[in-house]
Amino acid sequence: MRAAILALALGAAFVLPAAAATTHPKSTPTAKALVPHATLPNVPLHAEFTVEVNAKGQVVRVRTAKGTGGRYPFFNAQVYGNVLQMWIRHPDGSAEVGIYRVTYDYDPKTGKVRRGIALVRAGGNWGNDKGAATMMMETADREAHEGMKDQGKSLPPLNAIIDSTPSPHP
Repeated sequence: MRAAILALALGAAFVLPAAAATTHPKSTPTAKALVPHATLPNVPLHAEFTVEVNAKGQVVRVRTAKGTGGRYPFFNAQVYGNVLQMWIRHPDGSAEVGIYRVTYDYDPKTGKVRRGIALVRAGGNWGNDKGAATMMMETADREAHEGMKDQGKSLPPLNAIIDSTPSPHP
């Protein structure tokens, strides 16, 4: 019994100093710390777009864009993406083909963005064109299917992989 206690005491004498000498990280990053965070600017921001709208109310394309001059690329990217996905309709659900001006104004005091929409000119030959967001989704689907087809062509058949044994090559 004394031998067991002596062995335990000697083991603890060697383990405890070693454990105390190891360095531990001061803190582990949280999930919130790993997510990029955009700091809101403390100045008012303004962006303006002229867009073509089809008969369904979808934005077909952006004719002109005026952002913040490159000083706030995060804001510019957000409002540009927003305007491409936009639907412009009347309260009753109907839409009018035309050219519209869309503005975004950021208020640093409230931290909110106000969007304004105004009809510049009614009519246009793009009334039956697909909306920009629809075109982007169709392009993404087509590219995904093409990628899957290409991926399948480059892979050997499953039976060839399972039934064969690998051999080393020089």
